[in-house]
Amino acid sequence: MTAGPLETLPVGRRVAYWRGRRKLSQQVFADRLGKSKSWVDKVERGVRSLDKVSTLQEVATVLRIDTAVLLGRDVQATDVSDRTADVERVRAALSRYAIPLGRPAGSRPVPSGAQVDRQVGYVWTTFQHARYERVADRLPELLADVERAHAVDLVAGRGSLVEAYRITASLLVKLGEPDLAWLAVDRAMAAATGDRILVAAAAVQLGQVLRGCGQVRAARSAMLAAAYRIVPPTIEDGPPEELSLGGTLLVQAALAAARSGDEAAVADLLDEAAALAAQVGDGHDHHRTGFGPTSVQAARVSAAVELGDGGDAVAWHEKTTDRDGWRWLPVEHRAAHLIDAARAYLHTDDPINAGRTLMEADRMAPAEIRHRPAGRDVLAQIVRDPTAPTTLVHLAATIGVG
Repeated sequence: MTAGPLETLPVGRRVAYWRGRRKLSQQVFADRLGKSKSWVDKVERGVRSLDKVSTLQEVATVLRIDTAVLLGRDVQATDVSDRTADVERVRAALSRYAIPLGRPAGSRPVPSGAQVDRQVGYVWTTFQHARYERVADRLPELLADVERAHAVDLVAGRGSLVEAYRITASLLVKLGEPDLAWLAVDRAMAAATGDRILVAAAAVQLGQVLRGCGQVRAARSAMLAAAYRIVPPTIEDGPPEELSLGGTLLVQAALAAARSGDEAAVADLLDEAAALAAQVGDGHDHHRTGFGPTSVQAARVSAAVELGDGGDAVAWHEKTTDRDGWRWLPVEHRAAHLIDAARAYLHTDDPINAGRTLMEADRMAPAEIRHRPAGRDVLAQIVRDPTAPTTLVHLAATIGVG
């Protein structure tokens, strides 16, 4: 049997194939697994499914193959090493210091401002589609280009420089590297200094980084300072772009308050953000915030999960996904929300809906589960339940989550 046809077979048939390759009878194979011969026969005929991560791993161990080989094409194999490689590419890019050290850029010409703007826009869009590996691939070149463009024109190149560092920080937070993200966001804040709009934009990622590092008091204080610096006294007169930044910063402050258990502050800050969102409306993405009424409702889910109130989180989740604005949120935002919702269902002892929600997140943005530690953690919790969907069990086995 060739590798191609083998990969298309059901799991049970692949078990039979590899058992034959290892010259094991059903009885010997069953004995090594601590199972009955009847159990093995039913698995190989597809009458019984391999629906537990631990069992899949035991079968693969006895057959002396990788779990991903056993699963074939059921799930695309990915592991932690992919995420590590992504981080190392970004770390190397941040470690260059080509401009201050006067390192030569080779024959590559300095890009124009318009070229840099297009590159930044493309990488932001790629991030918002949750294609994190592609973002990590593009960031070294992007950072080199924006730094060189900024050196040539300190004024015109500043916005692109800040945006590139914002993308870098956002990616590193996603990949579970808040300490390295701190370096990127610190550079963004330094480059933005003197421009209130750029400072507010960079502060969005600062809030994410500070929360990721456990600095929730600092995060809340910084977010409030940045928000009240950008929000006008009369919000009806505020430009949507500034209201979006201010509202997003208030959401970040609320999430920091939730992490510290301050339920009253969470409610006040999110209500304040909702008032700004009502002025902005849904379907916009000012300064890559995706801010609007639906994003504030999604933030209520995250906050409720942090506060340990699964019932409220589930209720807000169901209201959020029923809104027209739900489909206008970036893919990355929606998938991250679904991971929060899956956590909420787990808090309410509803593993079935938790599994369904995580499967929806995986269909929407696979990298949120495969590359994001938060997604992997929720997957690990779900597959411990005997009612976990087989698809998620296979996914967990393939990416080494158990």
